[in-house]
Amino acid sequence: MLEPLVRHVVVMGLQVTDPLRFSLYCARMRPILTSHGGRVEYDLVVSEVIESSADADVNRVHALSFPDPAARRAFDADPEHQRLHAELFEPAVASTMVLGVYDAPG
Repeated sequence: MLEPLVRHVVVMGLQVTDPLRFSLYCARMRPILTSHGGRVEYDLVVSEVIESSADADVNRVHALSFPDPAARRAFDADPEHQRLHAELFEPAVASTMVLGVYDAPG
């Protein structure tokens, strides 16, 4: 299968309060992400925030990419992903914010 020329990228800032539970979420979420054509572009632990216009703290940055916006919506709506999100992500993450959404070369 040919890779798309452009990937739809979503960059999220997170305040992770339970790193072990969050790691478990990431491990279990990855096959679902892959099944929708998604992949993790970056998973960064942030040691210091110099400046922010947001009220929420950020200690983790995730960049996920998809073949197109429809694939992202399908991933978000996937029942198994929603179950994992409620069971593992929500208890492990105090706040989330979208830092950016853009299309990038594939």
